[in-house]
Amino acid sequence: MDFEEIKALDDQYVAHTYVRFPLALVRGENATVWDPNDKKYIDFTSGIGVNSFGFCDEGWVSAVTRQAGLLQHTSNLYYTEPCVEAAKLLCERTGMKKVFFANSGAEANEGAIKTARKYSFDKYGAGRDRIATLYNSFHGRTVTTLAATGQEVFHNYFFPFTEGFDYLPANDAAALSQIGDKHCAVMLELVQGEGGVIPLDRAYVQAVARLCAERDILLIVGEVQTGVGRTGTLYAFQQFGITPDLVTSAKGLGGGLPLAAVLFGDKTENVLGPGDHATTFGGNPVACAAAAYLLGRMDEFFLDEVARKGEYLREQLAGMHGIKSVSGMGMMFGAELEEGLEAKTVLLEAMRQGVLVLTAKTKLRLLPPLSITWHEMQTGLSALERALASF
Repeated sequence: MDFEEIKALDDQYVAHTYVRFPLALVRGENATVWDPNDKKYIDFTSGIGVNSFGFCDEGWVSAVTRQAGLLQHTSNLYYTEPCVEAAKLLCERTGMKKVFFANSGAEANEGAIKTARKYSFDKYGAGRDRIATLYNSFHGRTVTTLAATGQEVFHNYFFPFTEGFDYLPANDAAALSQIGDKHCAVMLELVQGEGGVIPLDRAYVQAVARLCAERDILLIVGEVQTGVGRTGTLYAFQQFGITPDLVTSAKGLGGGLPLAAVLFGDKTENVLGPGDHATTFGGNPVACAAAAYLLGRMDEFFLDEVARKGEYLREQLAGMHGIKSVSGMGMMFGAELEEGLEAKTVLLEAMRQGVLVLTAKTKLRLLPPLSITWHEMQTGLSALERALASF
């Protein structure tokens, strides 16, 4: 089918909950992707941070197809090797103790919220159930995770939202005094992705961790977008000198298949028992086989290469006409544009020039595949530079 045929069928049969860009994609290889007319694009989006090894990595395809040919689904009533292998790798690489597998970032965050409230209820009884999150945060699209999200733009239409969330300003240590004896957890992203790719200050994060430890309040670190190598370490918290009680992960964990996880620390590994939480598709053998393959490949050499590529991309972006500043960590960037430039307008021109980017508020957002080659990076940067130069 050509683009117009695909678009017409989408208009007729798919719910219009997305504002799609005028582009259909039909095949890809690493960080390069083609449209129905065989026009080539360099992908600086990785499916919003999902395609860790880009499109159709040979080893990933092999792991997925092999498992699909053996056992595609069992439910969690039975044990499977891919599930335990992926969980073992996650725990060994992070120092966390146990894993609950789910399907999406919102589901992982829901699981962490439930765990925090049950931990407090079991230990202190009712009434200690509030969770502090940060302004400008984003935690998902369910009614509860929307309530946890500290952005008013998302707080509309779907009332009533789940109660029990308080919002604090990021990087404001004095505001931590608002956390009291009604709170069971603090939930934060170490880099606020949807909020503009803004990293938290290391000293602030450590202050939050100390407060939580002193008051037996759980520290939940949301690594839906920052996890699985995106920031140059397997998880971003490993660069902040903290030990979270709960970590949520998704996006890049399955490399293109729906997979998420809640990682439990010392305090929380035994909070949830049989019947407390469940999901039919969690721990799916095919998705977990993909995760085990990805985690096995993300050794220190690979992660060091991610950090090096990230520094190069940051330097190149910072020197471009039209870009005022660059924020982020690893291979996760927010490019603030000079006055007069609109992110969506630049995005569309970049697409025309042959490179795909994202937006986050008023910024361009770049999340290239971690496996992007140096040649692909340079090709994409040149296309973005041409796009910016046209304004």
